[in-house]
Amino acid sequence: MNGNDNFGWIAAFALAAAVVNGAGIYAIYFNEKWAERAKGWLMCFAAGVLISSPLMFAFPEAVEKNHNAGFAALAGFLFMFFSNKIIKHRAGERNLAFGITAVEGIAIHSFVDGVIYAVAFSVSVLIGMASALGLVIHEFAEGAITFSFLLKGGMHRKKAAMFAFFVAALTTPLGAFVAYPFVSGLGPSVMGLLLGFVVGVLVYVSASHLLPEAQEHEKGHSTLAFLSGVGLAIVMLFAKHTH
Repeated sequence: MNGNDNFGWIAAFALAAAVVNGAGIYAIYFNEKWAERAKGWLMCFAAGVLISSPLMFAFPEAVEKNHNAGFAALAGFLFMFFSNKIIKHRAGERNLAFGITAVEGIAIHSFVDGVIYAVAFSVSVLIGMASALGLVIHEFAEGAITFSFLLKGGMHRKKAAMFAFFVAALTTPLGAFVAYPFVSGLGPSVMGLLLGFVVGVLVYVSASHLLPEAQEHEKGHSTLAFLSGVGLAIVMLFAKHTH
């Protein structure tokens, strides 16, 4: 399938990400204790999916399309590393999860998530679903954390909830819809490089953002949640080969 065939999947997952992000904001707005408990487990599960799926699904496909995809993956990892260092330096804060310590950083992070959906689903539905599943799940925690950060900054609760939704939730479908026209018509070799870049971004998000934050607020069964995410990715891989 090409990108034109898969636009429905891109739109569905991008909008689902916005909904789940909004659910995280809603949950912590009305039930902070429950949201705090769920946040850690969901981050661990999402980390398990996001560390496994790119390595098992997306990276082999990227290398098959372009043998230089490994360099692109490294570029994606370094892009996230340095962009987050710049954001941290400019914001002067260190307490927001995912290493993003300013509202502009949250927006960039969420926009990049949308671009990932456009690239991954333009390659195939299976790679798109394997990559997007963990991203959608982690949106719950991102929404809750963004709202909490804005509250710490002194913003009124209702205004913080609305602002968090616009900044952290709506930027994901925006990124997907902006990127789609550009990536849907690209050739296999270029798509291989883009997919490799996405792999680097996803590995960074999981290893450098989700896992450290989840470990800092570790709950009972956090390891089980992480291994469940890894297990789901493995099941999807076996299902792919069986199919």
